[in-house]
This record gives sequence, structure tokens and C-alpha cells, in this order.
Amino acid sequence: MTKEGKLIIFSAPSGAGKTTIVHHLLGKIPDLEFSISATTRPARGDEQNGKDYYFISKEEFLHRIAKKQFVEFEEVYTGTFYGTLRTEIERIWQKGKTVIFDIDVEGGMHLKRKYDGQALAIFVQPPSLEVLIERLTGRGTDSEEKLKERFIKAEKELNYAPQFDIILKNYDLQTACKEAEDLVNNFLNPQTP
Repeated sequence: MTKEGKLIIFSAPSGAGKTTIVHHLLGKIPDLEFSISATTRPARGDEQNGKDYYFISKEEFLHRIAKKQFVEFEEVYTGTFYGTLRTEIERIWQKGKTVIFDIDVEGGMHLKRKYDGQALAIFVQPPSLEVLIERLTGRGTDSEEKLKERFIKAEKELNYAPQFDIILKNYDLQTACKEAEDLVNNFLNPQTP
């Protein structure tokens, strides 16, 4: 039986800066370990299986859903599933580390509900929807159709912000990274008054 640990959830619309903030924290706080999500989408660029994601087929993903191996999963875009395997959280807790997530908004909400009391859920807020659109367009990684899908999803996701424990405004990346560090350190090492 694994000793239950803590979880830190970073959620945001695509392009808000959550991945950059999570990577910053992983470099600063040794007690954290990244939760690798499973996905049915193909690898992008130099992404590696077992490091960036667990890349699995749609059939395998659906089989694992049926066997209740996910703590949360979602069809984020049509035909493209993402999820967190229960074994991934247990693997990290067994090492005595805190699980840190870089996860879409609905997945973050599922985890927050499931691990209430053990989790700190942080919503990374971009300066505006316009800035988010600029960032996503500037990446140059998505087709016009995929970008439209991301914009619609982002607009919807911004409405979830108040349901998270903390809204972290990412208007300046360095400031947001420092604030995230303070939030995580305070959660991991609460100061008793």
C-alpha cells in the first residue's frame, strides 16, 4: 500500500504558460516529480515516450478506461484522449515525492475533486484571450483548424478559473514563476502560526 502524498495541479488554457512554470518549479524544488500523462496523439518534435507523455493507441487507451486504470481522462480534442494513470501517481508517491501536474482545465478539476485536501490546484491566467491567441498563433505548430478549436476551448476554460484554489496571473513570466515557487513551497511546508 502506497503512502498517500500531495499533488500540485497546474491548469490553464493552452498557451497560458503553465508548462514553462512547471518546468521552472521542477528545476527549483527537488521534492517535486512530474506526472507523465498518457495520450493518443502522436509525438510532436522531439517528444519522447515515457518522458513527455506515454503515447498509446486509442484502442489501448479505451481498454485502460474500461479497466479503470485512469484517475482522470478526457477526450480533449475530437478523437484525442489524455489521461492520468493511477500507477503514475503511485510511482511518484512511492519515491516519497509530491506529484506535479501540467494538465488541461477539466482534468485539473477532476483531480482537485478526487484528491481534495491533498491537492493544491492553481489556474494559470493569461493576460487576456487576445494575448493567448497571439501566443498560440506564434507557436506555428497547429493548423488553422486546430487553432480555431484551441481558441474556442480556451475561451470556455477561462471561466473555470474561480473554481481553482488559486489564480496565478501570468502577465510577466519571471514574476509568475517566482509566485508559483512561493505558493508551492508554502503548500509543501506550511508555516504554523
